[in-house]
Amino acid sequence: MRAKGARLTRSGKIKVRVPSSSNVALGAVLAVLAAVTVFALATMNYGKVAFPAAMAAAVDDFLTMMLQPGLGGHFTLPDVVEGLFVSLALALLTTFIGAVIAFVLGLLAASNLSNRAASNAIKVFMSVARAVPTILWVLVFSVAIGLGPEAAVIGLLFHSVAYLVKAYSESFEEVDPGVIEALRASGASWWQVVFQGVVPEKVNEMLSWTFIRFEINFVNAVAVGAVAGAGGIGYQLFLAGSFYYNIHEVGLIVYLCLAVAVVLEVVATKLRKRYLVQR
Repeated sequence: MRAKGARLTRSGKIKVRVPSSSNVALGAVLAVLAAVTVFALATMNYGKVAFPAAMAAAVDDFLTMMLQPGLGGHFTLPDVVEGLFVSLALALLTTFIGAVIAFVLGLLAASNLSNRAASNAIKVFMSVARAVPTILWVLVFSVAIGLGPEAAVIGLLFHSVAYLVKAYSESFEEVDPGVIEALRASGASWWQVVFQGVVPEKVNEMLSWTFIRFEINFVNAVAVGAVAGAGGIGYQLFLAGSFYYNIHEVGLIVYLCLAVAVVLEVVATKLRKRYLVQR
């Protein structure tokens, strides 16, 4: 006898996996994007060329660019893949360096681990740094040190550190005060209190916030690729859309960025479920 309200498969078995709200939302977003793409292709002004012929020409151009690099389009498939990895490397570098710096500053900004003056000073400075958009930080350092990946890294780093310091410090402040007092009463040093009482309890939240910031940094790396002259897939997207006006290359790059964002979200979710939740 099955439970009331249980869902059954076609073979009569009870469904174990029920679609969650996140899966439904992801499916809805992909469906909307697919519908918008089809609608745009159907309503695009192709001039006097008939729609089937225009679609055939678009498919032919796309296959030419994909299968015969250098003969069609301004970017070959290896160029686009290389730009994608450059943007990923930029996001990974800024996230790693930012997490290390934010960990130290987060400890000093936590009111239960530092004195009130240092905590308030760091929180105020980080609030100002977060108030400035990432693109403005990148522009400031592009003017200061010149165009290049260095300006992009430092600009992204400022906002990453400010973001993670807030997340880390608030997590540290939620640690049970009794644990900290017990360690201090037993003669533990400040670093022993941190690595024996604070970090083991909050490592899950720290890694979750770091994963989220990595996803944000990838989006920012794509956005600032052209602004800071850092290259990557963002620079290729800027050239394809603003200089070459090649809608096929723009569409390919946009869908590759979307695919990477989805893959990052899936990987982060799997890691959290496998390693973080089990802890």
